[in-house]
Amino acid sequence: MLGGCIAALALAACSQQGAAPSATASGDQPAAASASTTGPSRLVFAMARNAGPLNPHLYSPNQMYAQEMVYEPLVRYTKEGKVIPWLAESWEISEDGKSYTFKLRTDVKFSDGSAFDAEAVKKNIDAVLANRKRHEWMDLMNQLEGAEVVDKHTVKFNLKAAYYPFLAEMSLVRPLRFMAPSAIPDSGSTAEGIKAPIGTGPFMVKELKDGEYDLFARNPHYWGEKPAFDEVMFKVIPDTNSRALALESGEADIVFGDGPITPDAYNRFKGMTDQFAVSASQGFATRLFVINSKRFPTNDLAVRKAINHATNKDAIIKNVLFDIEPRADMLFTSNTPYANINLKPYEYNAEGAAQLLEEAGWKLPAGGKVREKDGKKLAIDLSFIGNEGKDRAIAEILQADLGKVGIQVNLVGEEAAAKLAREKDGNFHMIAHASFGPPYDPQSFLSQARKPSHGDYRGQEGIPMKAELDQKITQVLQETDEAKRVELWTWILTTLHEQAVYLPISSRNLIEVHNINKVGNVGFGATVSEYPIWSMQPVQKK
Repeated sequence: MLGGCIAALALAACSQQGAAPSATASGDQPAAASASTTGPSRLVFAMARNAGPLNPHLYSPNQMYAQEMVYEPLVRYTKEGKVIPWLAESWEISEDGKSYTFKLRTDVKFSDGSAFDAEAVKKNIDAVLANRKRHEWMDLMNQLEGAEVVDKHTVKFNLKAAYYPFLAEMSLVRPLRFMAPSAIPDSGSTAEGIKAPIGTGPFMVKELKDGEYDLFARNPHYWGEKPAFDEVMFKVIPDTNSRALALESGEADIVFGDGPITPDAYNRFKGMTDQFAVSASQGFATRLFVINSKRFPTNDLAVRKAINHATNKDAIIKNVLFDIEPRADMLFTSNTPYANINLKPYEYNAEGAAQLLEEAGWKLPAGGKVREKDGKKLAIDLSFIGNEGKDRAIAEILQADLGKVGIQVNLVGEEAAAKLAREKDGNFHMIAHASFGPPYDPQSFLSQARKPSHGDYRGQEGIPMKAELDQKITQVLQETDEAKRVELWTWILTTLHEQAVYLPISSRNLIEVHNINKVGNVGFGATVSEYPIWSMQPVQKK
């Protein structure tokens, strides 16, 4: 969340040698505003759901933006695409790349006042490793042997093999962040829960009320610059249109994230310049659909390619996304490491899609609208979260586009938990998804595709070179030679593109709308999960 909070000269030093940033340097983090003289300043967000129990070592229902507010990493990812020191002042890497030794800051405390030190780091790592199987999607968890205390403020991480994404994955919002040892259960594992959400971050939990709101207060022990707002409340308003109304009525000060309101509401607020300001971030990740390469009939490469050619992405971007998100033709954005390679897009060509199907034996029966082959219809299920307005609207356009070339599409809108279960067991033909964005892409995103944790594994499962693909992903993560790494990534990304396992739609970004009479200096962070509240300022009433 606070990535980039260093001076320009420090950035260069940090990226090369792991030097420490100043806790009071400017960079992306402005000086805090004076506290309001009329009482505590409070920023109110309108949110779709609660923040969850805020276990730093687990996933849904824990919300990443809230985990970012409460817990911090040893190193942080910046907007410039670099990894800088954070709770660690510096680090050293062994010659064989199998150990990392971190010197910790000496001025850090948890929000309960207890000290952050090497013992605290080790206890957190031990707790995560006690639940190692849950984290196997990230290959670091397969390589990490453990952490050892060198002295009070020095900790050493030992790996089974060299692993080039180590620092990037140490910066992730979960699971390798740190809570007070007193909040870790007596069993030493956080797999079943925690005693309390106590971290070193700029905010601490004040009250979590299921179905109503989550309230965070400024951490009085925070080692860095204090946020300008004393409190931040996230009001739970599940309905997209109701969130827009809450903003317009003054019940909320800001909406922020991936589709917190509909694109047409966003454009409406754009015209209300006397009260609101709007902005959109750069593309962080790719909005896409995974196509199941193992399940009939999408196990046919010609069908997967036809789906890509038959999709009118420009119409989706214009009519559903209101030109807020740019078109995407590849799995990853071009500024993703190793992803800017010369691949030919699947251009929109309905006639070409129909021809592909014809040549593969999928014929339209006389008077029929759905193609058949060997007596079986070309019918697929398209799955998405039912109350996600954008996904539903995109799915409806896909249904119409694919219907024009003889592919019957059955829409399956359901709860998030049901969709996730469908991803894991492969019970889909196409399913709404997205890449993870920086710093996950490409290495963490494709590392997890070797396990049935997300739909990616099931999407890739049926391609003829799946075993070779997984082997090369494993190899590239341990490759220390940059030229060989480039060669491996090029093969991996080219193979996935040619096998048409994914249908990219747009470059997924974040949007925000805020009341200019309540909050100022609103911007975006380095990753899709960051809500950079540290930079936001209360607007003083005149």
